[in-house]
Amino acid sequence: MRTASIVDDILNGIRNKNKDYLKPLCGLPINPYFSALKLKWLLENVPRVQEALAAKRLMFGTIDSWLIWNLTGGANGGVHSTDVTNASRTMLMNIVTLKWDPTLLSFFKIPAEILPQIRSSSEIYGYIQDELLQGVPISGCLGDQQSALVGQMCLQQGQAKSTYGTGCFLLYNTGTAIVDSSHGLLTTVAYQLGAHASPVYALEGSVAIAGTVIQWLKENLEILTNIKDCETVVEQIPADNRIVFVPAFAGLYAPYWRKDARSIICGINEDTTSAHIVKAALQAVCFQTRDILEAMRKDTGLVLSKLLVDGAMTNNDLLMQMQADICGIPVVRPMMCETTALGAAIAAGSAEGIRKWDMKIDAAVPSDIFLPLITENERDILYSQWKIGIDKSLGWESLPKTTDNTENIHKATAPGVFIIGTIILLMVAKYRSTL
Repeated sequence: MRTASIVDDILNGIRNKNKDYLKPLCGLPINPYFSALKLKWLLENVPRVQEALAAKRLMFGTIDSWLIWNLTGGANGGVHSTDVTNASRTMLMNIVTLKWDPTLLSFFKIPAEILPQIRSSSEIYGYIQDELLQGVPISGCLGDQQSALVGQMCLQQGQAKSTYGTGCFLLYNTGTAIVDSSHGLLTTVAYQLGAHASPVYALEGSVAIAGTVIQWLKENLEILTNIKDCETVVEQIPADNRIVFVPAFAGLYAPYWRKDARSIICGINEDTTSAHIVKAALQAVCFQTRDILEAMRKDTGLVLSKLLVDGAMTNNDLLMQMQADICGIPVVRPMMCETTALGAAIAAGSAEGIRKWDMKIDAAVPSDIFLPLITENERDILYSQWKIGIDKSLGWESLPKTTDNTENIHKATAPGVFIIGTIILLMVAKYRSTL
């Protein structure tokens, strides 16, 4: 990863290489995953970006701010704004003031003038400047996971949801309280529904690899012809020899945050087939979700009574049953799984000046429920094997390249030792011959 060296340089300058050094300000660990590191790399390494900054025509934002800017006119007076949830993922926003933080900007050497204005998640940002949709207001903006939280109507403290897509993201509503995680979770803004409304916060666990691992099995290992077939393939396994697959393609995210981790598959024997690998990949998604639930339990002292789920992967009934079995709680899947889009619509519809959605109405959502079918002992055995796999996946990061001088020293060492050793042997031989 291009930003990994920047992270290493930053951590080397911090006492004990504390990756949580900035968490009191932004709620996030120092990690290549977040925008500040990517922006810092661009400013330091891309000439066109440097030229645009010098010419005062550089603007930075997350994908939402780019969309808002284009829809409201772009170069012809477009609105450069973002909302608190997207800004909270940049490592540049103070999670208490909900403003760009001067200390963070100075730390990463980011000029404030290139950043978008931070606004609430539900208000009129501007109006579309297009012939077909001219004048239509843009009144809702949320990050993907926060939007799914709203779409699942997790609007009360203690409610949580997990979204399964290319990655997996679990959010736990902590209400107006900012909970500082000591177990590897992120502290983030869940939503702010109105410019004058109080912000609601959440604990978040981010899993980098979920649906991506199934895509990898299909395209790289070619053991699946169609992603939709994975459920059928796994159900045909005659015996369950337990394989553990840790898909740490880009390291491990929450709750471990180990960029030195790499993927491993262990527990293979002569009976292992491609179907076992597919099953282990699906289980890995569920184990990582349990890892996050365990961290949330430790941070909050509360045990979830059920897990609300959404996203494309939740269409897989086998995966949802695995999730219930591994976590030991009911998994609740709404009939309409694309709750991320619903959450954005709710935010837009409840904005002042729009008011097409009544947030006070608590309508029941039609859902499928998956109940745990294995025993607590079976669950513990499976999870303990997963933890063994996690331990084995750590420490695989390549050693840093040596400098030219170091390489020259290494190259010279062996010949030097040989020459010195030869001289000593000759001297000893000569001495003995004189006796």
